[in-house]
Amino acid sequence: MKKVVSVMMAAMMAISLAGCGSSNSTSDTQAPTQAAADKTEAAAGTEGKEEAAETEGKEEAAGDFKIGILTATVSQSEEEYRAAESVKEKYGDMIIHQTFPDKAASEQETTISIALSLAADPSVKAIICNTAMEGTAAAMEKVREKRPDILLLAGVPSEAPDVICAAADLVFHPDVANMGTAVAEAAAEMGADTVVHYSFPRHMAQPLNIARHDNMKAKCEELGIAFVDGTSPDPMSDAGIAATQQFILEDVPRKVEEYGANTAFFGTNAGQQEPMCKAVYEAKAIYPLPDNPSVFYAFPGALGIEVPEDKKGDVAYMKEQISAKLAENEMSGRMGAWSAPMHTMFINCAVEYAMAFCNGEITERADLDAFTNIFAEFAGGDVSVRKYTDIESGKSYDNFFVVLGKFITL
Repeated sequence: MKKVVSVMMAAMMAISLAGCGSSNSTSDTQAPTQAAADKTEAAAGTEGKEEAAETEGKEEAAGDFKIGILTATVSQSEEEYRAAESVKEKYGDMIIHQTFPDKAASEQETTISIALSLAADPSVKAIICNTAMEGTAAAMEKVREKRPDILLLAGVPSEAPDVICAAADLVFHPDVANMGTAVAEAAAEMGADTVVHYSFPRHMAQPLNIARHDNMKAKCEELGIAFVDGTSPDPMSDAGIAATQQFILEDVPRKVEEYGANTAFFGTNAGQQEPMCKAVYEAKAIYPLPDNPSVFYAFPGALGIEVPEDKKGDVAYMKEQISAKLAENEMSGRMGAWSAPMHTMFINCAVEYAMAFCNGEITERADLDAFTNIFAEFAGGDVSVRKYTDIESGKSYDNFFVVLGKFITL
């Protein structure tokens, strides 16, 4: 029974946050292709000024090594994909970026093949998998057999903690349970006197969602904020996601009429976020945090923000655009996110951690203090990182860290 629960929890962890990345994706799938390699090959033999131009602006690492990054495709998670491409732009050939197959669950052999191809390069000293989809643990086990020296990092895993922690050196994931407390505190900071929590029975049967809900409710009670449970249609039901979104669009105004404009809204499902953000904006209510606390998530579509191609993945640009939209509607400070978007932070910090390890600056493969310091520096302030403890079994994992980012108002 415990094994079943662990598998269910792993699936929930991935669905509740990793799966949310699809909301800010585009229909234009741009997985890495041979084009980059062809471009490099065509430029082979060119020296002097062209070679200098190629490396100009690239940051250098102390060690002579490479880091492999395996992410979702741009169609699955645009933020995640672009974050990896940005890191590659920053460090040049030191970074090798590959993607999981679109149907990772049924194409696990492909994931294994990709990981082994990275490990076949003796200069690759670390492999980062984010989002660590189904098949990641098996891939890492195969890599470990051939290259025990490689540092293996798994972010936002889809597999059970026992499985992924046995395969990876370090696993990391958002702190879903304690986000409940953070949402209530953010709502209070924004002046909320009521918090509405939307979910549905399937989600509220999952341990981490229950823990987040209960923590949110407890903190609201402590802060003197009314807590209201709202039930939306399940997007996986026969009615589909359209029914979920229509309900949110109609129910948010009803709740604001009943409880007032100082009502904050939170939802546990990706499909709820964009219509919720839109309805909150129109009602001038409060939206403390999306369930995936990123400026790239829900806000652009809900607020009608057109993002130019050269600004996709630009955190500062998105913050400016969201803040400008809120100011136009006299809503400054009534929406929030993490200072650093989740996947952007995870990929950048994982790379910095891997570099520090490969350069000998970190000697332990799972160093909680070093990991925390890197995340805090990137986020620009306090970041909470703790070892993950399974809610059902009480088992704690020394190499599984959960992260709570720094909250900001927009």
